[in-house]
Amino acid sequence: MGIWDELTGQADAIATVRAAATGDGLAHSWLITGPPGSGRSTLAYAFATELLARPEVPGDLEHTAAQVAARTHPDMAVLTTEAVIIKIEDVRRLVAASQFSPAVGRHRVMVIEDADRMTERTSNVLLKALEEPPERTIWILCAPSEADLLPTIRSRVRSVRLRVPSVDDVAELISRRDGISLPEATRAAREAQAHIGMAHRLATDEQARTRRRRTMELALGIRSVSAAVLGAAELLELAGQDAQAITAERDAEEREQALRSLGVEPGGTVPPALRAQLKALEEDQKRRATRSLRDGIDRILVDLLSLYRDVLLLQLGVDIEPVNLAIYAELAQAATRATPAETLATLDAITEARTRIEGNVAPALALEAMLVTAIRRVPAASR
Repeated sequence: MGIWDELTGQADAIATVRAAATGDGLAHSWLITGPPGSGRSTLAYAFATELLARPEVPGDLEHTAAQVAARTHPDMAVLTTEAVIIKIEDVRRLVAASQFSPAVGRHRVMVIEDADRMTERTSNVLLKALEEPPERTIWILCAPSEADLLPTIRSRVRSVRLRVPSVDDVAELISRRDGISLPEATRAAREAQAHIGMAHRLATDEQARTRRRRTMELALGIRSVSAAVLGAAELLELAGQDAQAITAERDAEEREQALRSLGVEPGGTVPPALRAQLKALEEDQKRRATRSLRDGIDRILVDLLSLYRDVLLLQLGVDIEPVNLAIYAELAQAATRATPAETLATLDAITEARTRIEGNVAPALALEAMLVTAIRRVPAASR
């Protein structure tokens, strides 16, 4: 696959950065924005590949693409974080690295994923580098929206906005790339609400599908306050399982690579002098696990938003295809057990739960309060 084939539905953005990479309107600083799953980082690294590749060298594009994918290209530096915020020390190191001249490529490329996680003080450190960048250094920042960055940062970058790809676009990509039948890929893309990464997981991971299906069943089965409390605990467990599934394999690979780089054989004893480096890796992995759990909870809440959105559309008689089409019968039943006002109240409660958890309210408490609004008692005639 080519370096642009992992993107779908972003023809305008691709055309803009490809033209810039050939010298037509190349700015020193770029900001790629778009909703989760739209392909911000994918576009950033494809752009970086074209900036770093040497057209005059046969085969260099493929070689550069492999180095960029492995994050090992000598003229590219990357800053990403698994924590809630990006550390100011990390930005300072990246700014210092940006002053070097390219070693082999045409440019030196500095990529910051999730630039919205910088505090104001950290952003000001970056601002100085954006104001006076070296001639051959290119900055590429990624964030959900321009509003997530300081106005002073926004004024010094050229913005490229990605749109939400269509369900059909994502389904075609998943089917072509992962060898999934088009109907299965379409269901995954629809239930992921066109989030490419989540659509891939739902299409290829049975356990991910099972966890999502259980989330829907649990929410639709809340009949009492005690059930809401128990349901909140189960949702937390589901989020934990999802986070563990995402991080476990990556943690093992990182530890194996770290041991190999330190010259320690698999199963061998780590010398005392090297244990501090492994300890630092373990601390990073713990921070990533915490963030992954929070992301897992948010994915569940986004799924629940889609569920009650579908219920509300049925209650209002709106002729739009449900996100959760596979459980249409259950949606229709749920629509008869509440009023539109009650469904709206639950939607508001889910949004409030996301805000509370982002503000460090205990997830269990936020989920309990949300699920209390989802209590639906079955009419006596249907018992």
